[in-house]
Amino acid sequence: MATSPKPASDAGKLLRKPKTPKKVKDVAASDLAQAPRKPKKGK
Repeated sequence: MATSPKPASDAGKLLRKPKTPKKVKDVAASDLAQAPRKPKKGK
């Protein structure tokens, strides 16, 4: 099951915060790994 966009966004925000505990970052990274990729705009 893929992670929906809202939880994936929240996980990305947690990963950017330097004070987020390592265990939380591990879970957030796992969430992002399951999120569907967006196609890149531009070229």
